[in-house]
Amino acid sequence: MSLITLERQGAVAILTLNRPESLNALGAPGDGDQVRAACEAVNADQSIRAVILTGAGRAFSAGGDVKAMKHREGAFAGGGVGIRDNYRNNIHRVVRSIYGLEVPSIAAVNGAAIGLGCDVACMCDIRIASDTAKFGVTFLKLGLIPGDGGAWLLPRTIGMSRASEMLFTGDVIDARTAGEWGLVSHVVPHEALMDEAMTLAQRIALQPPHALRLAKNLLKHGQNASYDTLMDMSAATQAIAHLTEDHMEGVDALLEKRPAVFKGQ
Repeated sequence: MSLITLERQGAVAILTLNRPESLNALGAPGDGDQVRAACEAVNADQSIRAVILTGAGRAFSAGGDVKAMKHREGAFAGGGVGIRDNYRNNIHRVVRSIYGLEVPSIAAVNGAAIGLGCDVACMCDIRIASDTAKFGVTFLKLGLIPGDGGAWLLPRTIGMSRASEMLFTGDVIDARTAGEWGLVSHVVPHEALMDEAMTLAQRIALQPPHALRLAKNLLKHGQNASYDTLMDMSAATQAIAHLTEDHMEGVDALLEKRPAVFKGQ
């Protein structure tokens, strides 16, 4: 069974982790290539303006395949160098591809998001949680460390103190706590999760598509670039936006007091 499926609803793409029998465990050979192919397809399609990432079944993703770890199979086979390369060439492709989506991404967290699964959710720009969702970075309980970028991204998401608490204790938090800590933007009833995610995605999709991708790129670089570097990037990016037809459509719509209709031109 394919790890990930891609479907469309208008300008919104829905990516679904589709391994429900293992709670959408990640790290099998080829997982990175599958996720990369799906994300590259999204990036190449200029008609897509937003992405929802969710999980099939009762989990978002339970993280790495513990049974494969036990038997040292798949991504966890071989010696130290081999395991390192398996991370680089497979698991890292999963998280890099999701983080590299050029359009705004929403993680619709429908259940457990644990370990690598939690980190995958954090690779999205926005997270909405079902009220049955739970989150944990439980690597230390397995004698491991975050091997997939979580140590870089989680403190940027919820701050160093709370990221440290989650990692050092291995505690699993519920959706309400995740909302209080800023790990998710909204907590909604489980049965309303996808509708709420789609409503938000469709609101985002009303924005001018070129400017939307440019804005996301600027926001991501703003997490790490110096102030002066970001100011230079902002000026150059704004110059591009000023020359689009969508910019003039936005100006005309504002002056004419009507909704803008952006065409990606």
